[in-house]
Amino acid sequence: MAIQPNHVAPPAADGRPTRELPLRQLVQMSLYWFGLSSIFAGLTAIMGGRLEFTHLVGPGEAGRALFATTIGGALIAVIVQPTIGSISDYTTSRWGRRKPYILIGSLLDVVFLVGIALSNTLISIAAFITLLQFSSNFAQGPFQGYVPDLIPRKQVGLASALVGLFQILGNVGGFAIGAIAISTKQFELGLIALGVVEVATMLGVFFGVREGTTPKPRNGRSWRSIAAEAWGTDVLRERSFLWLVGSRLAILMAGGVLVNLAVFYLRRAQGLSQEQTGTAYLVMVGLVAIGTVIAVVPSARISDRVGRKKVIYASCAIGAVGLAIVALAPALPLVYAGVAIYGVSAGIFLAVDWALMTDIIPKASSGRYMGMSNVATASAGVFATAIGGTLMDLVGGPGELGSGPRAALVFAVALCGLGALLLRPVDERRREDLPTAPAPDRRLGEAVVAV
Repeated sequence: MAIQPNHVAPPAADGRPTRELPLRQLVQMSLYWFGLSSIFAGLTAIMGGRLEFTHLVGPGEAGRALFATTIGGALIAVIVQPTIGSISDYTTSRWGRRKPYILIGSLLDVVFLVGIALSNTLISIAAFITLLQFSSNFAQGPFQGYVPDLIPRKQVGLASALVGLFQILGNVGGFAIGAIAISTKQFELGLIALGVVEVATMLGVFFGVREGTTPKPRNGRSWRSIAAEAWGTDVLRERSFLWLVGSRLAILMAGGVLVNLAVFYLRRAQGLSQEQTGTAYLVMVGLVAIGTVIAVVPSARISDRVGRKKVIYASCAIGAVGLAIVALAPALPLVYAGVAIYGVSAGIFLAVDWALMTDIIPKASSGRYMGMSNVATASAGVFATAIGGTLMDLVGGPGELGSGPRAALVFAVALCGLGALLLRPVDERRREDLPTAPAPDRRLGEAVVAV
């Protein structure tokens, strides 16, 4: 199959493509999200299993140890994703402006996953996780520019639904691989399986997805200057974008507390053995998948009619209810009910959040802004582990009491409320529908608010 770097559709005056894409190509483009999402979902589950059952750390230290292995990688992700996304906006190659980064990053992911699988000390595991964050975000920053690059206005809701669907299914697939690795005690094979899944989905995008708009002209600027552009102060004028990133961070942190600490919750709060924990985790994953599949496409369609923010508010309320049920559940049946409700919430949010972000960012710099938006995604799990894991350790103590992970889940409920609160200042009108504003004064500290 030939690589197809030619354009899909001529852009409108506002930079948005005008020609609709066939459903097959929308699905093919979104499928890579399955591979990307599965890596860190599966890695989180496997690391939780190793810390809880293989005695890498002492009693009462697992939450902080999980944070220690991931903090370096999160910092790398925050820097790499917007920077490489911005560079890809200007890249010219025979493969297009996004594909070289997607290919290189995906292949390096496999190398670093093998490194984690072969490591037996916390320091070496943390080093390879940091490298994995670099390579994954090297690919992800440019890749997520495809939706603004390729999708016409009429298909944004559908494309966002597919992105959300494959993200959550990728999480489900990763958690399933992790759960099987825990229950069978095959952590190494589980990590290698994650790499195989990502490369398979990457090849579909690399050979099957056409490139979108032409690269931005460099006009003689150095690559160093272009990389620095990702961190220019002009982003401070995009107030709606900044509030949305903050809201996204809080909402994703809430889910991160549940998924990152689920192994500890099942073991300590529900008193399960290692094999029972793996099986229960697999059931939880399946329930999240069912909730997501039910919610994701209808919620995107509804948001086209009533607005994106109203649907995200509903997601926050439903998510808070589901997490509260899990936090207080005395037995597994009630845990499963709460997880299923949270799955509906996750499906709603992931579908509509992506559409809202696509609506409000500058289209010509989509790689940069989508990369910056995913700072929230990259750091949410780390902050969830840092705060939730520390809270779990402090409340549960050396005795590893079940009250520890329950306290962390109560914190997750509060995060849903914070996410809704931070969403309020966001102007959800499409960027092309906003009245033209006068050119801002570019002197530092005197920028005029454009959104």
